[in-house]
Amino acid sequence: MSLPYAPRFAYYDGKVQSSSSTSSFQTLNPATASPVANIHTTTHGAIDSAIASAQKAFPSWSATPAIERARILQKAAAILRSRNDELAKIETHDTGKPFTETSTVDVVTGADVLEYFANMVGGGGLNGETVQLRPNAWVYTTKSALGVCAGIGAWNYPIQIALWKSAPCLAAGNTMVYKPSEFTPLHSTVLAEIYSEAGVPPGVFNVVQGGGDVGAYLTQHPGIEKVSFTGQVSTGCKVASSAAAGMKYVTMELGGKSACVILPDADIDAAVDGAMMANFFSTGQVCTNGTRVFVPSSIKSAFEKRLLEKMQYIRAGDVMAETTNFGPLVSKPHWEKVTKYIRHGIENDKAKLLYGGPDTPSWLDAHTDKGYKDGYWVQPTIFTNCTDSMTIVQEEIFGPVMSILTYDSIDEVVKRANSTKLGLAAGVFTKDLNHAHQVIGQLEAGITWVNTWGESPAEMSVGGWKMSGVGVENGRRGLEAWVKNKSTLVDMGGEVPTVFAKL
Repeated sequence: MSLPYAPRFAYYDGKVQSSSSTSSFQTLNPATASPVANIHTTTHGAIDSAIASAQKAFPSWSATPAIERARILQKAAAILRSRNDELAKIETHDTGKPFTETSTVDVVTGADVLEYFANMVGGGGLNGETVQLRPNAWVYTTKSALGVCAGIGAWNYPIQIALWKSAPCLAAGNTMVYKPSEFTPLHSTVLAEIYSEAGVPPGVFNVVQGGGDVGAYLTQHPGIEKVSFTGQVSTGCKVASSAAAGMKYVTMELGGKSACVILPDADIDAAVDGAMMANFFSTGQVCTNGTRVFVPSSIKSAFEKRLLEKMQYIRAGDVMAETTNFGPLVSKPHWEKVTKYIRHGIENDKAKLLYGGPDTPSWLDAHTDKGYKDGYWVQPTIFTNCTDSMTIVQEEIFGPVMSILTYDSIDEVVKRANSTKLGLAAGVFTKDLNHAHQVIGQLEAGITWVNTWGESPAEMSVGGWKMSGVGVENGRRGLEAWVKNKSTLVDMGGEVPTVFAKL
């Protein structure tokens, strides 16, 4: 059977490699559950070859002047932008996200990050510091690339996450072996080819394919100096533990159960828009989602009334259509997980179902493309009258499921918002900016917003607290995560201080 996309293989030494593996699998279009490409699992021997390719390329690439690396990466960013719609279509077929989203967010924001780090290193962003200790002594620092790094991507923002990892990695002079999620691998070799077209030398950016076993082998490999992982908390703990055994550098961007706090004076329309963005964008498959929506008891009825009125603007349908802004979940296993949580909320938690539920949206019954009936669709779902102890409130669902909780005082809501092992994101909606800063300052999360939700520009360093991660991505601090520091003290006094001088 002919599939829409060519098979995906490993990519190293600057080219696609033929596969010696007997293991392969198909990736599916989540909207229809139909196969879109065959993926050939990379063998351990081929992973060794990819790492060897990266090791061979590292001395030359790390020694390339930063301004020259910057020019190459800027060209890659330009190519990404010129092929935006083509790449967005690939992302839509791979993730199920509407084209209206992938064409305006996924590729665009990834290219922005690549350009940002290229400009940063080209403008002296890798310079060290000088400190005068005393008239005849001073300290200077230098920054060096780490070596061969592993990037392990997630399935919800495939090309964006690949660029969030590879952009600072390559800009700093490192080389990378990248493994995409087995659920959304289509972007990987295309990105590698774009890097090569832009002038990135063979071996600098490499791709391996497969599931958790491939990621585990990559993480444990002695040739890897750093592991950057995006994914769920349980897997991240295993990856971090494995990397720590080899004293590797790590960046972990993990899950969240974030609080969206509506303050009593908030504009109802703005607060509802923010809560919808924090729960239903990307079909709720965003790690920073504000799934715990805290609403003052005094405005609960008005908030829910406006929320229900606005739910009509969430439009499922043909994922390539201009009118569609809500797609399916990414895979059957994930669909099963999310719908199980929704049923648990109804049957076990006894939360009040305000909107939606586990059943397939009614629009599918009349849809002209009958193939959509087999896709991994679920309705956007809202629970109200929730309590902090409910499973749907405690655990990350990673789907379009909002839980509304009420509160009566600021001290109460801050305490309850912080009552979680996760600390990825949080947001506050209010007309009083002074009060917003006070509340934000008390919330235990690494990424916070005031009167908005979800935007993470290249200039903004983002990373989680608690079990939500280690380190940051993007921003100036994001580059620091890809270099090692050397401090040198120079004494010009002519004498070496010693406690062994003659008395």
